[in-house]
Amino acid sequence: MNLIIQHLIDAVSLGGIYALAALGVGLIFGIMGLLNFAHGDFIMIGAYVIFLMSGRPVFVIIATAVIAVVLLALASDRFVFRGFRKASGTTLLIVSFALSFLLQNIILMIFGGRPKAVDFGQGLLQSFTIGSVRMSQLDIFTIAMTAVLLTVLTLFLTRTRYGIEMRAAASDFRMSRLLGIKANRVVAMAFGVSGLLAAAVSILLVARLGAVSHTMGVMVVMYAFIATIMGGLGSLPGAVLGGFIIGFGAVIFKVILPHDLAPYRDAFVFGAVFVSYAVFPKGLISIGQIARSRQRK
Repeated sequence: MNLIIQHLIDAVSLGGIYALAALGVGLIFGIMGLLNFAHGDFIMIGAYVIFLMSGRPVFVIIATAVIAVVLLALASDRFVFRGFRKASGTTLLIVSFALSFLLQNIILMIFGGRPKAVDFGQGLLQSFTIGSVRMSQLDIFTIAMTAVLLTVLTLFLTRTRYGIEMRAAASDFRMSRLLGIKANRVVAMAFGVSGLLAAAVSILLVARLGAVSHTMGVMVVMYAFIATIMGGLGSLPGAVLGGFIIGFGAVIFKVILPHDLAPYRDAFVFGAVFVSYAVFPKGLISIGQIARSRQRK
């Protein structure tokens, strides 16, 4: 039982990181129809800001990383994606790939290709015991941070005017514009919130890995894409649910796979996703399901 609890905490912690990343991806897709591959590089830029700020007070590091990534996300909207608002989804995806490669190569030219060790959040790697269950402080911090961010974002989306406008735009962007919602403002807010979520993932990843590299966001954004698709494209609750499912799947396969197959864990996770998508081709929570549930109310 103690082992099960420990694995459950690991799964919720890892799932929280993927849920935050998937929510950032899903938010932009819901409004713009853009699967932003550069979101992983927003995470990477935040990690390098933490690397550059090493040695300073923790709150200064976190605040600087958040501000830098949010400004980067807003700048990408203003100077990169705004000119492609009416482009097809394929064109937007190609533009996001181009931005991703640009950011990676800028970091590569400045810092080189070798990972850099970062002394950040090392105190969280210590463990403590409750009863007979041993827990990592980092896992508890990750779970708490995820819960706070999801709660604050939920309140923002449901209780504030700007949040309601974002939800309306995510449900039907064209109709929301006809009703008077300003497109540029809504998209800018969505990019700002996605930048905030990317910065949060940066903080958690650097604390977990203790190193940064120019490709560190690639696998995270791949998992975020998969979680978004699994949960239902355009569904923000679905993106969060998909992120937690991916995290649980990764931990479960890590535990049950034989030692020889452990290095292929990601392949088994992706295989399980294919099966899920075959059973639920529109995702676990589709926009249609959400609309029907609202009509019943």
